[in-house]
Amino acid sequence: MQPQQYQMGGYDRAITMFSPDGRLYQVEYAREAVKRGTTAIGIKCKTGVILLVDKRVASRLLEPSSIEKIFRIDDHIGVASSGLVGDARALVERARVDAQINRISYGEPIDVETLAKKLCDHMQTYTLFGGARPYGTALLLAGVDIASDGEPRFRLFETDPSGTLLEYMATGIGIGRQAVIKLFEEEYKEKMSAEDAVQLGLKALYTATEGKFDIDTVEIGIAGEYLKKKVSKKKTHRRGTQIRRRQIFCYY
Repeated sequence: MQPQQYQMGGYDRAITMFSPDGRLYQVEYAREAVKRGTTAIGIKCKTGVILLVDKRVASRLLEPSSIEKIFRIDDHIGVASSGLVGDARALVERARVDAQINRISYGEPIDVETLAKKLCDHMQTYTLFGGARPYGTALLLAGVDIASDGEPRFRLFETDPSGTLLEYMATGIGIGRQAVIKLFEEEYKEKMSAEDAVQLGLKALYTATEGKFDIDTVEIGIAGEYLKKKVSKKKTHRRGTQIRRRQIFCYY
């Protein structure tokens, strides 16, 4: 038994070494860090994408506003995290830089999927080389892309410490993931209103925490769009109205 334990310990410590059954243990440990994190939820609805996070205030001496689990990346993209907050902040800062580089280089906002792939490519490199560890966090990216026909396309992506990227209609990460997924499979409906999506998200948080959460410590983010009317005068002195779409992300 001792040689076998020693052998497993070697695979356990080396980030770049596969075990005989094809596993990277350090990546699995990073996933465990996510599973121990607070529950974060993403839901697509008719008018956007809703993010909800239970901030889990552990002490009455703690200032709830100091706990950040939802971050604004750009005007049209937001992120919710679960796992190690420090790792999430590092990825958020990288995402913000990538978004601004795209604006400066191309004069337009970055696509949600493009940004998600950039983040996952970066996360995956930390599973290839020694001297570093995988990110112990998972992210939900919510945002709005404008399709070729000019209509908004709402996107919800989930990242993984291994660099895996998946798109969902509704999902959850963190300690309550399984309970959230089970509830969504039973009750989620496409094209539901934002109000219904928020209510379903709160119900999912309640289920995931077995009722042990305070509504005052729930953080909510909404990625959507609004229509802004712009009035212009033509040479004929007739007033024409133009509709300008703008994607937004806001959180509460």
